[in-house]
Amino acid sequence: MVPPSMGPSCHLPCSTAAGVLLWCISVCLTLHAVRAQSATFTSTVGGKEFTTFSFPTFDRSLMQLPTNLTFAGNSSVTQNTLQITPDSNSASGPDNFLVNQTGSVFLSSPFVLWASEPAGGRYVASFSTVFRINLYRANATNKGEGLAFVVASSNGGGSPPPGSHGGYLGLTNASTDGNAANGFAAVELDTVKQPYDLDDNHVGLDVNGVRSTHAAALTPFGIQLAPIDTTVNDGFYMVWVDYNGATRRVRAYMAKNGSRPGVAVLDAPLDLSTVLLGKRAYFGFSASTGVKYQFNCVRMWNMTVERLPDSSTASRSMSGWKLGAAVGVPCAVALAIGLLAGLYIRRKGKMVAGVTAVDLSAIPGMPREFDFRELKRGTNNFDKKMKLGQGGYGVVYRATVAGEGGRSMEVAVKQFSGANTKGQEDFLAELSIINRLRHRNLVKLIGWCHQNGVLLLVYDLMPNGSLDRHLFGRAGDAPSPTLSWEQRYKVAAGVASALNYLHHDYDHVVIHRDMKPSNIMLDAAFNARLGDFGLARALDADKTSYTDRAGLPGTLGYIAPECFHTGRATRESDVFGFGAVVLEIVCGRRNSCCHPAGCSQLLEEAWELHGAGSVLEAVDPRLAGAFDEAEAERLLLLGLACSHPNPGERPKAQAILQILTHSAPPPDVPPSRPAFMWPVVLVKGDEEMYTSGSSATCSTVMTSSLLR
Repeated sequence: MVPPSMGPSCHLPCSTAAGVLLWCISVCLTLHAVRAQSATFTSTVGGKEFTTFSFPTFDRSLMQLPTNLTFAGNSSVTQNTLQITPDSNSASGPDNFLVNQTGSVFLSSPFVLWASEPAGGRYVASFSTVFRINLYRANATNKGEGLAFVVASSNGGGSPPPGSHGGYLGLTNASTDGNAANGFAAVELDTVKQPYDLDDNHVGLDVNGVRSTHAAALTPFGIQLAPIDTTVNDGFYMVWVDYNGATRRVRAYMAKNGSRPGVAVLDAPLDLSTVLLGKRAYFGFSASTGVKYQFNCVRMWNMTVERLPDSSTASRSMSGWKLGAAVGVPCAVALAIGLLAGLYIRRKGKMVAGVTAVDLSAIPGMPREFDFRELKRGTNNFDKKMKLGQGGYGVVYRATVAGEGGRSMEVAVKQFSGANTKGQEDFLAELSIINRLRHRNLVKLIGWCHQNGVLLLVYDLMPNGSLDRHLFGRAGDAPSPTLSWEQRYKVAAGVASALNYLHHDYDHVVIHRDMKPSNIMLDAAFNARLGDFGLARALDADKTSYTDRAGLPGTLGYIAPECFHTGRATRESDVFGFGAVVLEIVCGRRNSCCHPAGCSQLLEEAWELHGAGSVLEAVDPRLAGAFDEAEAERLLLLGLACSHPNPGERPKAQAILQILTHSAPPPDVPPSRPAFMWPVVLVKGDEEMYTSGSSATCSTVMTSSLLR
């Protein structure tokens, strides 16, 4: 059990924090021989307590009492998987064993999910869960019925309701369906169309019954539950369910791999305080079969729940959970890497201990550790001819290394400028953040190396290089083909999706702090991959900004004007940088002549053309008119809106993504560029509110020390 005082938001003395980190690692190493069961720990973030538990796999010993899980109906554990409905035929045949069955698996202990407030309102806890499912057809003809993630007032007393097979998913039956006395809410993954269903492949929110209050088809997302072809694990999906107690809203996401998409498959209002019969609730899964059947399996399950003040009962019962090898991946990595970030990022300018003081390779869940000799050989001794790019952090090289199965693969090796204090801070800062991020529009970290005083990170190689080379070219490079309009729009949408993930969909708010074309890579299909997280910072839950005491980092033209006065990086300042990138994508020109008030020649000309009603004249002439005018205007208006001098007027990443996916109209932009106001920041809840201050115009005064 990790003591609450050691949660990710605490500020420990250097020696204590280092000791805790090494203690964590030693615990992980000594538990490898223990059979994987479950792990739980409590953390404090922004003054709020959270309990996290993890089942990276399931063991049959979980079915033995006493245990952390309560099994009911036909549920079981087979082959390290929760089988919510029967998993195989018996001697009596499938018609007797698999048809019209139900099962459920719940946590044995409840959580308090809401509490009364003095003013008569209700405070509702938030939670987030991720699990991997396998909905598998027993034959190519049939599938049925489905599986649900459930929040319920009761764990069923050890038995699903009678008659709850078929379309009732083990939750209710014909006589009780829709009754408020049921006291449950569920996210269903339904594979059979009932008369009240949308189709036979959808996700839905069920409240006290199986007639979903909100439902969405999964086919448009490229998701097929219980597919016919299961030869390549097509029935396996990752499912994320996030519940925000403050906004009373539930969102569900689905993907084939571990990268949560930027767009939810389900987004619906849900006030659990009005659904549950009391303040306590159980979490779990329920499933059923009907006259047609399938295997409904859960292969892993992680969950974090906000603890309310009277959650002591659940806390005490969970404190006895068995710690096994499972503590390594979901828990120790988060804690150890979080402490690394705390030790090396928050203590800027003061090196607590060298990288060698911690054996990074011993932390479970870390990416592959490369041998220095292999990377040296793969880069031809770091030959200049293998250089892909260079920045304030160091140099990036192309390399060929051994991949899975001994096959060679090309990678990008980022060499930090030195193993001194700053180099080690940059290395650990980037490693601690990018290692935990999973998104299709982020550059993927493959591994790392720290040998012979050299710090290296190894990334997927992006065959089409960086965006700036395609837009502007580089001295000494052969001219790149002009990006088509379709490619440009796809790049803008991809970067927006990555930004939305960092700002709103990841566990913590991540501020990138260096949005620019040279940090946007293009894969073989010209999909955008945001990279270079050396300046990125993850914020505590109660923070909305980050201040770097070492000075204002970033690149002129992409730094928001308020940053020169506040010295703080925020989500709004990231959006400003994104706006500059969008204008460059459309116009094919660099930001230039940059000033502290956020002015640039490109931005000024775009505002002037917009005011004159001829904004499309800003489009890159190299396209020779081969572009979609409506999309071009949408992008240009979005670029201007994101470049608004006053941060409170810029759209959030969620709205940006909606605009780019045509789910929302283009932003309403004033005809002329507003004056920059130096705002006074007021904090209200978790949002920053800006009040007007003195206005400022473009100034030519700038120090070269701000350039990277």
